[in-house]
Amino acid sequence: MSITGAAPQAGSRAKDRTHFLYLAVIAAVVAGVVVGLAAPEFAVELKPIGTGFVNLIKMMISPVIFCTIVLGIGSVTKAAKVGKVGGLALGYFLAMSTVALAIGLLVGNLLEPGGGLHLTTALAKSGHAQAAAGGAQSTTDFLLGMIPTTMLSALTEGKVLQTLLVALLAGFALQAMGPAGTPVLRGVEHVQRLVFRVMAMIMWVAPIGAFGAMAAVVGATGTAALKSLAVIMIGFYLTCALFVVVVLGTLLRLVAGVNILTLLRYLGREFLLILSTSSSESALPRLIAKMEHLGVSRPVVGITVPTGYSFNLDGTAIYLTMASIFISEALDKPMSVGEQLSLLVFMVIASKGAAGVTGAGLATLAGGLQSHKPALVDGVGLIVGIDRFMSEARALTNFAGNAVATVLIGQWTGEFDRERAREVLSGAVPFDERTLVDAHGGPEPHTPAGTAAEPAAAPVTAAAAAAAAAAEAAPAPVTQVAA
Repeated sequence: MSITGAAPQAGSRAKDRTHFLYLAVIAAVVAGVVVGLAAPEFAVELKPIGTGFVNLIKMMISPVIFCTIVLGIGSVTKAAKVGKVGGLALGYFLAMSTVALAIGLLVGNLLEPGGGLHLTTALAKSGHAQAAAGGAQSTTDFLLGMIPTTMLSALTEGKVLQTLLVALLAGFALQAMGPAGTPVLRGVEHVQRLVFRVMAMIMWVAPIGAFGAMAAVVGATGTAALKSLAVIMIGFYLTCALFVVVVLGTLLRLVAGVNILTLLRYLGREFLLILSTSSSESALPRLIAKMEHLGVSRPVVGITVPTGYSFNLDGTAIYLTMASIFISEALDKPMSVGEQLSLLVFMVIASKGAAGVTGAGLATLAGGLQSHKPALVDGVGLIVGIDRFMSEARALTNFAGNAVATVLIGQWTGEFDRERAREVLSGAVPFDERTLVDAHGGPEPHTPAGTAAEPAAAPVTAAAAAAAAAAEAAPAPVTQVAA
């Protein structure tokens, strides 16, 4: 009785703590802007703080992707199902990238934002520096770069596509092992819980990281860059917003019956994290956990989300089109429609695997221009000053696109629980911020069957008692992993 009575209080305390955490992130962002404007030289020195926080998040990306994909594929009994999910996902990603390219191309040609700007020698040098950093890869180099030196190096070097390859191989191997692979799956599930718990701990330094990152960028750019390049920046933000709300929102409503604004509100904390760090990778582990909690099956989440982070770059596609047109007009060297299409298709291909990393879009832009039209590389320096702010819009759009894609692929494959989604989006089934692990789609071994829908209400003492009870019961965890 005492344990049951204590549960709601402990759950509410945990919820309140995380609520205050994200309020602290908002306050830290505001404080960073103030410090950046008031003491720009000091603010620039704070950049390592923001970089350190993003690096803490990035060190967890490979373990999260590995565990999620291995569990997603290994728990499926038929390989054909994995192939169906992967095929649908890649086809959808290609279609959405094409739509995003077309929208960016249309808006860029309508706005003509590059007229009247002047290029200095310093800005031209900056453009060539970015081109060197984002040198174009050949198709052979890109494909060979997906193969890690060793299986373990894929987990230590932080390269998403290499981790993806190793996780796919491990998942299919465990699937082929049948019942003999069940103990390994259970072990990977425990490792995943450990990884998510570490992620939950790291999130408590998010306000410090957000403060350092925002102060540094405001201190470095001030307001001059924003004023001179407001047209391209505002136009880009509006284009991304329209793409998410109109294109993705309409598709989500028609296919899955989910309101895009409700889904975005559900992911509000993740958007805040991306806004403060300018990197969608910082929210990758939370997106995986929340999509499972929403009602999308573990295999679909495990395949769609990590793959989408490399291949579903809607925001980056819009950015590349608009930025290229902007630069060509600013230099009075407008491109023909044919030149625009050939250049930008190449850029979208070259950008695969660079999602979520701050500055990757700018390097890809410079590298693509260097390869296809070197005369435009000088113009990259014109947007260096505001790229950090445009990077936020890219990351937010990419993240929203991957969230929508996961729901759509789940619906198309019959792996999306609409009723569960309604309960979650209405707030009836809150997300467990303490563990970032949800019982829906992958129940914890210590969770009794009758309490799977109430993860947030169980305190540590109740969890320990439940673990003892589950250990004495039938071997439910084995069947849960294999389901």
